[in-house]
Amino acid sequence: MSTSSSLLATANEWLSAHSPQLRDWRRDLHAHPEVGFNEYRTTDVLCDLLSGFGFSPKRFSSGTGVICDVAAADPDAAQRPIIALRADIDALPLPDLKPVPYASQNEGVCHACGHDAHTAILLGVAGVFSRFADSRGLPGPVRLIFQPAEERMPGGSMLAVAEGALEGVGSIYALHCDPRLDAGQVGLRVGPITAAFDQLDIRLHGPGGHTARPQLTADLVYAMGLLITELPGLLSRRVDPRAALSLVWGAAAAGSAANAIPRTGVLRGTLRMLDSELWESISLLVTELIHQIVAPTGVTAEIGYERGVPAVTNDPDLVAIQTAAATLALGAAAVAPTSQSMGGEDFAWYLRTVPGAMARLGTRIPGAEGGDLHQSSFDIDESALAVGVRFTTAIVAQSWAS
Repeated sequence: MSTSSSLLATANEWLSAHSPQLRDWRRDLHAHPEVGFNEYRTTDVLCDLLSGFGFSPKRFSSGTGVICDVAAADPDAAQRPIIALRADIDALPLPDLKPVPYASQNEGVCHACGHDAHTAILLGVAGVFSRFADSRGLPGPVRLIFQPAEERMPGGSMLAVAEGALEGVGSIYALHCDPRLDAGQVGLRVGPITAAFDQLDIRLHGPGGHTARPQLTADLVYAMGLLITELPGLLSRRVDPRAALSLVWGAAAAGSAANAIPRTGVLRGTLRMLDSELWESISLLVTELIHQIVAPTGVTAEIGYERGVPAVTNDPDLVAIQTAAATLALGAAAVAPTSQSMGGEDFAWYLRTVPGAMARLGTRIPGAEGGDLHQSSFDIDESALAVGVRFTTAIVAQSWAS
């Protein structure tokens, strides 16, 4: 039996015995979510489980997140480039509104993006590797990266890279829950699969005054309204529309009294774009336009422009491996095309150093309509957990076979 077939057989055997445990891991993580760089309980759970598999997990310097190397069978195999597998472990500062027994026990925090599923899947892969290593030994080294703070800016991937997570790595893979795909499917794409993403924080300042006499002061709320409407419009005329630049405001706050023009105000939003070259320079144009818009009003703008992440761009050769893996482990019908999204993903920072590829894992609950990520009602079809384990295991097997 080939290594690929043997490894997949081991995955199926492990899942036959441990699928309920895999589900319980995910539900435990879902019930105890933690936001970025505060994933201390999650990290403790990961270290305990990985140590139980016979591995030696190492924490990041932040105290959260784990790197765990799975050694090859012999010294010659150990010289192969490491295959890295990444799962993100943090949650979002959102309430959990689902009427389920595993709903969040941490008020105002929720796994609304599926990171609990990503983490449980990679733990399942670790269990498969542990069983396979006991019987045959892996034909090459693998690194499991349980990354903190994917939802933070800058993301936890930058910490992982700085602490050597990619040393010796030849390729890296990840997956992300997709509630628009049915469980059992994986979405694959060559090239960009996510968008570049930045965050904009504008603080407006003026002298304030009485709403009866706006001519004697600077009308800060009016200036804010100009920015809200004119900045996206001007950007659409200054940037090639093929870049698909999108500026959407998420927060606006100024004043508290109906008859007083406030002295300060805050606007916050995100910029997303499909063009990676534009992402490198867009901050200069945004800053220029903001100052031009507010100049006639007498209001001044303090601009906080925070670089987020570049687009995740999947390597063609690695997508070919993903495709072969999905076909082998799940059947050809499981492979689904997927489009580039406007979402940002800090997996992109790993790809500045090594080639990589991200897949979308179908998690749609049968009969569910309209669900999306980053919603307090987000949940998954838990049959997707076993699919993720089979698919990820097959990626590693196909990487060694290619």
